[in-house]
Amino acid sequence: MKKIYFLLLLVTLTCFTNQFMVAQSYANNPSTKTNIEGLSIYPNPVNSERPIINIASKLSLVKQIEIFDVLGKQVFNTILYSKELNISSLRKGVYILKITENNVSESRKLIIR
Repeated sequence: MKKIYFLLLLVTLTCFTNQFMVAQSYANNPSTKTNIEGLSIYPNPVNSERPIINIASKLSLVKQIEIFDVLGKQVFNTILYSKELNISSLRKGVYILKITENNVSESRKLIIR
């Protein structure tokens, strides 16, 4: 009889522990947007002779733009109030473009030819 009570207690504790862990997971990671809705970046690849890219989204809010090289070093940082971004200060190569709008960030690859 003691074995059955012990087994029942063990199963009950396991269920409560799993429920607690799931609830804590939801509390630590509230359901928020993970992508910027309607984000488009064009042209990509961009030509170095016309170093302007257009960054648009559905909400068209102010965006924080950060550009990193392939080693992870930040090479460009600005606030974008319009859709056009001049990247003439960047050399040809592959970059990571991080866009933050309305506290939601998204990263994309940017190629300059």
